Amino acid sequence: METGILLVLLVLTGTVILFITERIRIDVVAVLAALSLAWLGLVTPMEAFSGFASNAVIAMVSVMILGYGIERTGITSRLAAAIVTYAGTEERRVNATVSMTVGLLSSVMQNIGSAALFLPAMRRISRQTAIPVSRLMMPMGFAAILGGSVTMIGSGPLIVLNDLLIQADAEPFSLFAVTPVGLALLIAGVALFAFFGDRILPKKEEKKRGPTVAEIWDIDHPIWTCTISPTSPFIGKTREEAFFKLRYGLDLLAVRTYKEITIAPSRHTRLEPGQELAFLGTKEDFERFVSDSGCNPPGTSSRLRETLDGEGYGFAELIVRPKASIVGQSIREIGFRQRFSIEPIVHQSGETETRADFSDTPLTAGDTIVAFGSWDALRVLAGNRDLLLLTHPEVETIHHDKGVRAVLIFAAALLLTVTGVPLSLALLTGAAGMILFGILTPDEVYRAVEWKTIALIGGLIPLGIAMEKTGAAALVATSLTGTLAGTHPLVIMIAVAILATILSLIISNVAATVLLVPLVMLTGAGTGVDPRALALLVAVCASNSFILPTHQVNALLMAPGGYSTRDYLKAGSVMTIIFIGIAVTLIYFLIA
Repeated sequence: METGILLVLLVLTGTVILFITERIRIDVVAVLAALSLAWLGLVTPMEAFSGFASNAVIAMVSVMILGYGIERTGITSRLAAAIVTYAGTEERRVNATVSMTVGLLSSVMQNIGSAALFLPAMRRISRQTAIPVSRLMMPMGFAAILGGSVTMIGSGPLIVLNDLLIQADAEPFSLFAVTPVGLALLIAGVALFAFFGDRILPKKEEKKRGPTVAEIWDIDHPIWTCTISPTSPFIGKTREEAFFKLRYGLDLLAVRTYKEITIAPSRHTRLEPGQELAFLGTKEDFERFVSDSGCNPPGTSSRLRETLDGEGYGFAELIVRPKASIVGQSIREIGFRQRFSIEPIVHQSGETETRADFSDTPLTAGDTIVAFGSWDALRVLAGNRDLLLLTHPEVETIHHDKGVRAVLIFAAALLLTVTGVPLSLALLTGAAGMILFGILTPDEVYRAVEWKTIALIGGLIPLGIAMEKTGAAALVATSLTGTLAGTHPLVIMIAVAILATILSLIISNVAATVLLVPLVMLTGAGTGVDPRALALLVAVCASNSFILPTHQVNALLMAPGGYSTRDYLKAGSVMTIIFIGIAVTLIYFLIA
């Protein structure tokens, strides 16, 4: 064996061992692997650092930015709410619903794109359902990878396969030729986590969050909404005349008139037919108001409630500063709602706490006011000279009005990939669009990137380069295929599937396909197995990348899910075996 091949295999072995033992953080291991290859002369210094400018890394950075842009417009909150409404809060049902949706999306778009689209929504679903995020991310990611095998345009290896077949004067596969195999793989992946998720998914301890402001002050009631009917006795009355708080114990948080939402409407706001009102209070108090007012509650969903329940709004504690100009004045006198665009809910002065109407209570230094409003409005109060904001805004600004724009940019970027534009160029163009159209600022773009993931992928790519450059990958492939002559077709197919799987974990799945397809077609011609069947098996199994977090989707979800390499080994090894079994069996009976 040549020295170069021996050295690269030693580096590969050391990298895998460190990945599994986790004695060193995996992103550091990846960078050390790249440096080792350079110092051993197996790759040039330029090749050692080329991973950080590769298509894979640029695509990864871009989808993180695109996903963050989608999240910042509130789209993911609506997506999460729709999934929870349909699937409920039961873990199996949620995972099955999300996985099938993501898998089918991946059949017509890049799997990294579908995973990025759902990543923020999974965080939101985790909070709403109390399901640990570690039990949601991996099933979704595996489904995104599996869905790429449903059509011939769902993954890079399958797209490349037809080009290789044409070059070999073989008949290319039709768009849906692989669909029976891909659907079976997707269904098997969904079923695996549905029936055995408790055994193979990690049980990560979620960081216990402290009590929210609403929980501390015991105002964590649901937000109730209803629409004023034309016959309501409240029509024509102002907010002040309706006595919502005095009569019913309800705080009026917002009013929606057509598409315009007014947070903390003033006491002069007049009630009109068709207006949608949003209240905070108990169910009993709200039902009593509905009975008296003839107000119509919404059906299963309310856009106003979804907006206020979203990440752009919340509760905060404010303290009246010493020597504040508002000391001695009441909420009514200072025009609190008009001035700050937030709704006061609770007032505490010394030991006296008031939850009823305190509009005419004079404010004193040190008084605490608990209020509801948008994080944008509350963030402005951080520099106020009269009120001290104690609660740090939970999220960045949510641009609800830019949701359609963000979705169009995301869709356009993905559409470019379908038309043949390189993935990295298409997605980075979309990421730039997020800045140019005002959805994200440049500083927010930098915060959107998970740099640990980028170091992992960028550091591992030179390992694949060294495998190809030294001939190690070709040696492994030719040695194995050379020993298959005279064996049963199923044995040959299993061996090819295993080889494609192993190589896809080390080098890119497209590179593994390009390397193996010509070799297995020669093997098929010499052993009596249909060469096209072996070629298809290689392209399908090149996506069988579940054991290590080297696939782009697994790398993307590793940090958000809090996963370790061992987590992927445990769940991924089971999925890998099932994948090979289904792929070999179906391709053998349907095509070979």
